[in-house]
This record gives sequence, C-alpha cells and structure tokens, in this order.
Amino acid sequence: MTFAPTRRPSSERLPPAHEHSLVPVGMATILPEAARHVRQLESELLSYFHRYGYDEIILPTFEYFDVLAPGLEPALLEKSYKIVDRTTGRILLLRPDVTAQIARTVAMGMLGTRLPLRLSYRATVFRYEPEHVGRDRELFQVGAELIGADDPSADCEIIMLMIECLRQIGLSSFKISLGHVGFFKGLLVRAGLSTEGRKRAEQAAARKDFPWLGEILSQERVGKRASQAILDALELCGKAEVLLKGRALARGEQPLVQALDRLAQVYDSLGAMGLQDAVLLDLGEFREFEYYDGIVFDVFTDGIGIELGGGGRYDRLIGRFGRDMPSTGFALNVDRIFRGLNLVDTTQAMTSAILVVGPTTLTKELISVTRQLRQAGARVIQRTVAASERDLVGAAADAGLEAEVPTTIVLGADRINRGHVTVLQYQRHTRNGRIGAPPHKKTMSLRDLLASLSTDREGVS
Repeated sequence: MTFAPTRRPSSERLPPAHEHSLVPVGMATILPEAARHVRQLESELLSYFHRYGYDEIILPTFEYFDVLAPGLEPALLEKSYKIVDRTTGRILLLRPDVTAQIARTVAMGMLGTRLPLRLSYRATVFRYEPEHVGRDRELFQVGAELIGADDPSADCEIIMLMIECLRQIGLSSFKISLGHVGFFKGLLVRAGLSTEGRKRAEQAAARKDFPWLGEILSQERVGKRASQAILDALELCGKAEVLLKGRALARGEQPLVQALDRLAQVYDSLGAMGLQDAVLLDLGEFREFEYYDGIVFDVFTDGIGIELGGGGRYDRLIGRFGRDMPSTGFALNVDRIFRGLNLVDTTQAMTSAILVVGPTTLTKELISVTRQLRQAGARVIQRTVAASERDLVGAAADAGLEAEVPTTIVLGADRINRGHVTVLQYQRHTRNGRIGAPPHKKTMSLRDLLASLSTDREGVS
C-alpha cells in the first residue's frame, strides 16, 4: 500500500471563473499517514548521506533575484515565483533550485576554504509550470553535493552514494542513465551550429525530442553526415559497446575523445564496485540545466514515467558567483521515489505506538504514565474515557482497534493493585498488516512495564 501527497495536478481542468480553487495548482497537501512516510524517507536518506561524510545545510526559502540570477539560466528564471521585498523594494525569488544556492553560499566563503566540501540537504523548490504540462510546481527534494574534487573517483562517489541510498530505502529496481554532456555538445560545435542553435538543440536533446532536433539541424543548415551523427548519438544507449560506437562518431577529435575517456573511467570504476548492473550508458543523456558540463546522470524506475532524480558535474557554476570550483552532486524527488516504493513493511513499523487509556477520574495518573513512557523512548498517544471501571478494558480495547496500535495500556482496571496497569497486545494480520482482535491481556506493575520497554529498545538497537 502506498500513500501519495494529495495534489491538485497542473493538468487538472481549471474551474470556471466564478469558482474558487481551495488548493493552488500543482501544490501538495500531505496528510498525516503519508507525511510520516515522507519524513521517514527523508530522514533515512539524510542519515545515509551522513554516513558518507555529507553534512546537512539548510538554505533560505527566498533569495534576492539579482544575487541568485547569475546561477540560473533564463528559462528557469522565467519559471521562478517572484515577489517584492517590502523592506528593501528588491525582487525576491521563491527558491527554484538548490544547487545554485549552494554555489552562491560556497562562493561567498560562508563555508570556509577547506576542500572538498560534502553537503546534503532537504528542501522544497518551486517552479511555475504551464497548466497543460502536468508537472508539479512544488517539488520535495533531498540531495548531496561534493565540491572541490575533480577526478573520476569523485564522480563515482556521488553516483555510488545515490545507488546505495536508493537500495537502502528499499527501491529494488531502478536504472541510472549515465552520460557526458561534453560529447553531445562537441558534436554540435563540430557541426557548426550557431550559439542559439546549439542551445535549442540541447533543449531538444534533454527532452529526447527527435523531430524538434531534426528541425533545428535543418534550420541551421547542418550537413547530412553531421546531422546523422548527432541523431545517432542521441539514440546510443546500452552497455560498454556504446563507448565503441561513440568513438567511431568522435573520429579522433580530442574534445569528444576526452569526454568518452572520462565516461569510460567512471563506468569501469562503477563496474569494479559491482554497480554496473544498475547503470546504462547514454550518449544522449542531457539534463535540462545548462550549468552541467561533464558527467551527468538520471535515475528511472518501472511505473514512474519521469526521472526520480539525477545530477552531474558543474565545474563552472560556482565561478558565476566568484571563481570556478569543480563540483558534482544530485537531487532526488521525494514524491516520485515515494510512489516508486512498496511501503507495506514500512507502514507497519512506522505506525507502531502505545495507546494509554484511563478514566477521566485518573487524569493526573494518565499524564504521569504517558510522560514516563515517552521519556523511555516510546511513541505514546493518550486518551481518556468516561467508561465505568467494569467496562473500562472493553472501551480501551475498542479504542486500540480504532487507533490501530499494537499495544494499549489501561489505567484503573485493577481495583486491588492500584500501581498496576492492564496491557492489551494485538496481533497484526500477516496478509494485510492490520490490527486484529481479540487482544492478549496481562497485568503488570508500571515499573516492570518501563523495564520491559527499555529492554525491547536495547534489543532493537
């Protein structure tokens, strides 16, 4: 069972002018059960990044337009949400991209001079998308950036981190599309396209739009042989044989050969680490962001018709704010990963909690017990009932079923031993993971209960 954020999609029909939409187009409302999964997923990813030595950075939601603009291409600036700062009158951007923010932060010297830097983040980015496109305008991202390292091992580290963290969170089937933008750009330069023509061709390549690319090559009066080489490159996808075909297209030209050499080094290194099965070489891999200038990659999985995330090398982006600094990184779309996961087991683990039930006459005792249980590390929900002592256990059992928790603790059910509690433990159905009745019942002292809880937690850790 999976839980997706509740959105009004961008592709949804606009209401008539006299109606008022309650949720902005392309924005998300994540309800409690899904929110628990999303936060757990983000925390697991950040925890795994931390194990690799990546420290979390929290960046501002708004940036000054004139400060961040050098790191953003015109198309992305057009998609940015802008407002006027009431204090200064300057234009503010609602964050459209995290990598540009990190580049600006590094260039300003806010992170010192010691390199390489390993940074991670969780952030929401906002980009305007037209109604008919069907893309979200609010994107939940988790990402990592490796700054100050320029060698194939750095490219391998960032790709390996992405592969292993996806496996760690339970995404068992996915493919990395790995390429080098220098190869395709080199083909465009060799073909003699104008600066504007190259930019449009790159956009067409990023979208795998063959008809548009063919039209651009025709408009630019590119020769038949050069055009065919460009179109062939866009279709070159597979394993090691792709590199051989690429070298045939390169015809010994140094920029193209250098791009293929770097790509081969990274691919071979990933193979030496046993990760080649997850990787496909794609000489037409071309991300939409213009600041990528080396190794690039996207990740895909079955059932999701768009990439889960991706990234690559951007050695000149930081230079737009100061001096060039070799860098690479990636971002994952949490919403899309969320939809690609089978969350049955995660659902069972994450909804585990203790429900403490007591009559309204024992409110102080109820608060005291729940506090002690929380201090012992448990997730606790408290509830008072107006039931008499005779049917208190039955009312508590009903409450436990309603809350779908595996354990319910009842206060005041034992008339003789006032310091004791009644513990109701439910079994989950193995088929659907839901709580089932009747519960197993036992009576024990609060002291023994706390001791058993501590023992259970030690066993888990």
